[in-house]
Amino acid sequence: MGATHVVLIRGINVGGNNKVPMAALRSDLGAAGLEDVRTYIQSGNVLVSAPGREPLEVNGLVGDVLRASFGVDTPVVTITAETLRVTVDDAPDGFGASDDYRWDVVFLRETLTVADAYAVVRLRDGVDAVWQGRDVLYFRRSEAQAGKSYLSKIMSTPEYKQMTIRNWRTTTTLAGMLEG
Repeated sequence: MGATHVVLIRGINVGGNNKVPMAALRSDLGAAGLEDVRTYIQSGNVLVSAPGREPLEVNGLVGDVLRASFGVDTPVVTITAETLRVTVDDAPDGFGASDDYRWDVVFLRETLTVADAYAVVRLRDGVDAVWQGRDVLYFRRSEAQAGKSYLSKIMSTPEYKQMTIRNWRTTTTLAGMLEG
């Protein structure tokens, strides 16, 4: 059947916190009614098949499983497989093409508009750049000055509970997994 949704779970298996074994997560999500559950690395990237379900419905189901099975309450952002494909296809020209920068995609829940997310982004001249996408923000940080980036400032906003960030490599890998 193939994946219909991409689930991005924030803050699991990072620094020994919010431990969620991927094999157990796959099993529990399958038992909860999701099909073809696949994970990528240990940091909360999950492809699932849930035809006919809206992203917010899948989002809620995954959040329920995380709380019930693992005692983890963390933001989850679920997007459709098509949204991920569009995110990769519509990236700004040259996005991800230089090792001089760190390239990130800020994924948003349906409840947060791109304009509202963009409004809380702070940029440091010569270090950060941001572009608005259809359902995401594309963020670039200078590799040489990454410690001076203002990307982390977004984490102190209330809007951050409705978003999660993935690097470009993870984003494109997930998109490739949709096809494979």
